[in-house]
Amino acid sequence: MLATLTLLLGLPLALASEPPTCAPLVPITFDNTTIPRLLGQWFYIVGATRHPPYLPELRAVKFSAFSFSPGSHEDELNVTEFVRLNETCAVRNSSKIQVLENSTLVHVDENQVVSMARVIQSHEDLLILNHINIDSPSLSLSARTHNVSKEHMEEYKAHLHCLGLTEEDVYYTLIEDACPPPAEKTGEGDADPQVE
Repeated sequence: MLATLTLLLGLPLALASEPPTCAPLVPITFDNTTIPRLLGQWFYIVGATRHPPYLPELRAVKFSAFSFSPGSHEDELNVTEFVRLNETCAVRNSSKIQVLENSTLVHVDENQVVSMARVIQSHEDLLILNHINIDSPSLSLSARTHNVSKEHMEEYKAHLHCLGLTEEDVYYTLIEDACPPPAEKTGEGDADPQVE
């Protein structure tokens, strides 16, 4: 009887400490309404991975903002990115995103596939990308503004947890590290941002 009572009293504590149930990541379905929602400016907020080839760039990215515009084909988007890698600001405008029917975005730079990702269902002002075709889970979060609500960040962190990623695998950007837009200069001796 005492053992049963101990078990029943301890059960609520054990249940309360269990991690939340993980639902599978659900990619959005691309159609005539979802693709136009991708257009415009996004701020890269955070990325997480254990994939060794991605780690040096994730550590170096201090700030990134990018915009999607219509490409020359209906299944293609042009990408312009303003990025600070450590202390260097650059504008990248040589890459494209190919939109595949299976909810996958393929990032192509100079005719070479750089990465592949599925867009995960979330709030329309968030862009959660589950990077695929690599040997380790990888998840990034971008948003329409650099300020992300606590609820949206918790949603992202729940996905990370379910993928087996921890806070040690996460790399954040800071708005304070933003590069000035190409038309702006902060002083007489400033050089133009690098264009790739």
